[in-house]
Amino acid sequence: MRDDHALRAFRAIAEHGSFTRAAAALDVTASALSQTLRQLETQLDTRLLHRTTRRVGLSEAGHELLQRITPALKELDAAMDALRQHGDRPAGLLRLTVPDVVAIALLDPLLGEFMARWPDVKLDIHVDNGLSDLIAEGFDAGIRLGERLQRDMVAVPVSGPMRSAVVGSPAYFARQGRPKQPRELEAHDCINFRQISSRALYRWEFAHKSGPRKGRWFEIAVNGRLTVNNVPLAVRAAIEGAGLACVLEPFAREALADGQLESVLDDWLPPFDGFHLYYPSRFQVPPKLRVFIDFLRERRQTSEAVPDARRSARDRRAPQR
Repeated sequence: MRDDHALRAFRAIAEHGSFTRAAAALDVTASALSQTLRQLETQLDTRLLHRTTRRVGLSEAGHELLQRITPALKELDAAMDALRQHGDRPAGLLRLTVPDVVAIALLDPLLGEFMARWPDVKLDIHVDNGLSDLIAEGFDAGIRLGERLQRDMVAVPVSGPMRSAVVGSPAYFARQGRPKQPRELEAHDCINFRQISSRALYRWEFAHKSGPRKGRWFEIAVNGRLTVNNVPLAVRAAIEGAGLACVLEPFAREALADGQLESVLDDWLPPFDGFHLYYPSRFQVPPKLRVFIDFLRERRQTSEAVPDARRSARDRRAPQR
């Protein structure tokens, strides 16, 4: 039994608090993981975990072992990554965190091609509309709107410009009329979006379309009977006539194309910088991440999956979280 393999297995169980979740993270079966842990406990002649039908907890010896091995395993991982970077062959597990809109509009049409081109790279994509700590949560990189990124991150543009879309159903507009400027939204049923990270209600944002303040952004707090924290749900509610929604355009693109939704206030929603792939600043970028970055850059120029610059969405606080 390789000692580092067993210790990594123990660390995963401790971190996840579950054999099942740890096994999924390590891509092994729960029974194999349980056997590895039993062998480690036998080798050390010490019980490391307390197991019940509902939970897995650390023993006192387990706590001490976890504290001592965690820095050593991180150092070993860093050393192995550094050695791998001397080679040119992209390989290994690439863990990414992305929001819904990126998974739907950017990655979904491209994953098959990327994996066919780089068969030794494994992808683990975590769809999460909040902000993730890449280092603490073990991600290699993430994709978010550029303005939301921390300054100590390396950021690479991977989409074209974006815009917001204010959308409603034809039935809604027939019943309530079409707003011609943002201040008229006061008279409309608007679907509020509660941001996952801050829990605050998203304030719809527009830019003046003319005059001395042309291009300057301003916010509007909208009113409505429905509040959600899931953009596809907001789009579905808008299709059903529940009110107007303000979303990143890729979420509404199909419904706009087939006439289930119509957009308003387009002149008040100019483009802004789109999504960036970001990762912690390092001396060398692992080959598995480098080829993924290069692939997205290449496909940005040629793929229809990249959101159209004429119709997308806005801002560091726009409801893509």
